[in-house]
This record gives sequence, C-alpha cells and structure tokens, in this order.
Amino acid sequence: KAKGQKGKKITLKTAKNSIRIAFDGGRRLDLSNMGITTFPNCILKLADVDELDLSRNMLKKIPSSIQKFEKLRWLDLHSNQLEELPNTIGTLQNLFYLNICNNKLTTKNLPEELNLLKNLHILNLGLNCLDSIPTSLGALKELREIGLFDNALTTIPNSVKKLPNLKKLNTKRNPLPDSTKQEEHADSIKRIETLYLVQEKDLCCSCLKMCQDERDKLNKLKNMAPSPSKKPSFPLLLTPNSSAKDNQEEWRLR
Repeated sequence: KAKGQKGKKITLKTAKNSIRIAFDGGRRLDLSNMGITTFPNCILKLADVDELDLSRNMLKKIPSSIQKFEKLRWLDLHSNQLEELPNTIGTLQNLFYLNICNNKLTTKNLPEELNLLKNLHILNLGLNCLDSIPTSLGALKELREIGLFDNALTTIPNSVKKLPNLKKLNTKRNPLPDSTKQEEHADSIKRIETLYLVQEKDLCCSCLKMCQDERDKLNKLKNMAPSPSKKPSFPLLLTPNSSAKDNQEEWRLR
C-alpha cells in the first residue's frame, strides 16, 4: 500500500451519533473537525439529512455521489484541501447555503453546474485560488450574500455585481483596481484647478467681512472642542474579547 496521510475512519454508527437537530427542526449531520481525509461513503445511507457539515477536515475530493443528498439545503465544506468540486453538485436543487471557503479551488475547477443552484442564497468562495469568477454565476438570481475575499481576482463580472437580490458582496484582499481612490484623486485635481487665492487687500469690504466672520466661527468651534481630560474612558473595551486571527493567512491550510 502506498504510504499517505491516514485519517479517522468514520463508521455508520459514528455518523448516526453525529446527527443533530437544527434550529428549524431539520436534521444535521455534523462531521466537522474529525480528521477525515476521504469522503466516508457510509454516510450515503443517511442521504435524507437536511444539512451536512464536513468542514475543517482534510478532504481533497467530494465524490459525484453527493447528488444522493437530494434534500440537502445546507452544505459546509470550508477549511479542507479541495481542489475541485463534482459536476453533480448542480443537482442539489434545494441547496440554500454553500460554504467552500478556505480550500484550494481554482477557477478552472469550478464546475459550470454551480449555476444550476437556483435556490442558493449564500455562497462563500473566499480564501481559495480563484483568478476570475464565471459570469454564469449571474444566473443565481436568489443570491443574497457572496464571499470572494482572499483570492486573486482582478475583476468582478457585472452579471454578479448586479444580481437583483444581492445584499452583501465581500471582495476584500483581492488585487482589484481601487476605483474609489482613483475617483477621489481625480476630484482633488479638479478642486485645485478651480481654487483661487487672493490677498485681503484685493477683497471688497463686504467680501472681506464675510471671510472674517467665517474665520471667527471656525475659531469659536475650535475653542469649544473638549479637552483630552474630558474625553470618555472605556477601559473595559481595551481587552480583546475574541480569539479570532487578525491575519487571514493563518487560516489557510498549508
């Protein structure tokens, strides 16, 4: 036998004992963080669950047999070592939530069949190796949230940005052109072009008085500013209340 990384073997009994009841009464099969290296085929006998969590394992591949989970509406595969997804994922027509964040997915290995998930509301593709997003994802008209952070994206298709129900699009930490800064820079140049400086002696009496009055108002506002000693103190907020990592790279699997 070839030597390789040996993961935990999941038996049908273990899987049955891992079924939980979700908040809405659905049945959730939770096999997260169990050191699994290969998809446990025994769970195909539990394909009537509503939710499947295989996150935080060491899976490199999801088999095409995932299509047997016909009722599935919630699928979490984040933090594995997936380099591709099976085409049959497009048959999961009830899927509402799909999290494949923090894997090794490339644009080439994203199945075109993702655009068949017509009921998908939340899609997380963050922390992968994507250099572009298929325009075909614009067919997912029910999408509310898309995570695309920490990839290698240089552009986002208009078909995705203009999805009718989209509420949140996270594209942080991608090499996208910063159009906002460019617009601000251009605007500052325009302002300089129309800025005229004159000496007080060149102003008429009424204009000079108006400028002096405005300057006096600004000085009064400065004098009314609270001193440092009067600023409120919140010592309890100085203590971190979260163990989350500041650097997203620390979450990537090596």
